[in-house]
Amino acid sequence: MSKDSSHSQKASPQGKKIRVLVVDDHAIVRQGLRTFIDLQSDMEIVGEGTNGIEAVDLARRTKPDIILLDLVMPEMDGIQATPRIIENSPNSRIIILTSFSEEDKVLPAIRAGAQGYLLKDIEPTELVQAVRDAHHGKVQLHPEIAGKLMSAVAAEKPSTSRTTIDAHNGLTERENEVLHLIADGLSNREIAEKLFISEKTVKTHVSNILGKLGLTDRTQAAIYALRRGLPTDEK
Repeated sequence: MSKDSSHSQKASPQGKKIRVLVVDDHAIVRQGLRTFIDLQSDMEIVGEGTNGIEAVDLARRTKPDIILLDLVMPEMDGIQATPRIIENSPNSRIIILTSFSEEDKVLPAIRAGAQGYLLKDIEPTELVQAVRDAHHGKVQLHPEIAGKLMSAVAAEKPSTSRTTIDAHNGLTERENEVLHLIADGLSNREIAEKLFISEKTVKTHVSNILGKLGLTDRTQAAIYALRRGLPTDEK
């Protein structure tokens, strides 16, 4: 059964506590996460669920800041639950916390709208920091996952036609060109050589792209392209 929870613990001096929803079909995992998060002065658990259906319902009712969501669960898995959660609680940020690092799990989860993808072998201190960072809008990816994501985005480049990345994203034609090449995994030097411009100009374009799209790094840019520009076989 899903359950809401609240604590009398005082908010941290920095402001409101980060409200965390934990969803995993293993009780021992939920208990471990609860125990460690309860030790953090700036966090509180607002609910626990055991499957994607409960995750959607709890997210709708509790409107958490962060959802730690297992991937493989009965009734509804994490990938299926993610877009439904976002629809019901658009300000919640989802971090997939799983044992699976295969691309056929990673890419659908990122496309669905997950803010992060971490593996369960993560150190507890790293996990709570990831929760804080995700709360501030930073993408959280296990290093192994980040590498697979960049490789997969580059591999999905079609040979003849490519869907135009969101035409209303505020980028110039040249910046969209650079964004495509970032998604293809090219370095600044490689982009400069391909477009016959200086590396300094590429850096300026990259800075403008990140600024206009509200992104912090190249990985976020690749995720943006994956979600909004590169064609997929889904739907």
